Amino acid sequence: MIDPSIRLRRAIHINDHLLVKRILRSHPYLLHNPDHSICGNANSNLHLAASLGHLSICKILVELGHEEGTPALNDEHQTALMLAASAGHTEIVHFLCENDPQSILRQDIRGRDAVMEASLNGHDTVVQILLTWAPGGAPAALAQADLDGNTALHFASGNGNLLVLRTLLAAGADPGRKNVWSWTPGEYSATVQAEVYLKGLVNEVQKRKTAKREAEETQSAPPPLSKKDRMKGAFVKLVGRDVDVGD
Repeated sequence: MIDPSIRLRRAIHINDHLLVKRILRSHPYLLHNPDHSICGNANSNLHLAASLGHLSICKILVELGHEEGTPALNDEHQTALMLAASAGHTEIVHFLCENDPQSILRQDIRGRDAVMEASLNGHDTVVQILLTWAPGGAPAALAQADLDGNTALHFASGNGNLLVLRTLLAAGADPGRKNVWSWTPGEYSATVQAEVYLKGLVNEVQKRKTAKREAEETQSAPPPLSKKDRMKGAFVKLVGRDVDVGD
């Protein structure tokens, strides 16, 4: 007879959520069921389901308490959210963000987080979801860097993911941020096209900031005096001076 832990992983692979429920009902101790095989990386049931894009199974596992207390981590300290973000499974990323927004900022043993994984693989919609749900907003997520000092913008630029570049810059990513090798995201570009595109976006963002600042300064400045008001002001000053002399 096949070991229940193996049957459970097989059920997840074929996306049979009813079978997953039945096995866990009979063997509740297999809720996490880390895969300790040679290439298993100690991925839990949720890691496996999230990486495969099986939303219904992810929901069952979370409902049963898979992530209670703290998110499950594999041997590389990756969360299920990181694997889903890397694979571009939009619905699962959204579900896991709703369930535990704090996990968005978690970093693995290389210092990478879910935003970096999505940026690396060019999943623009996933990046938008992660930045929306990130604790502290997009600035907190975009400020993070891996052990080499690479930000999400470095990963997007280094792999030529143009849509992600636009999203990250619009959200406030710093194009001048350098990694430990003193490379900016633009210098890290995989292609000349990506570098030129990034420079164009940076100029566009700068122009918008300048226009916004000028508009705010114009709104806060007092309105110019009409000719009548200027003449009235001059007359008042003249009278005041005459009165001072008379005293």
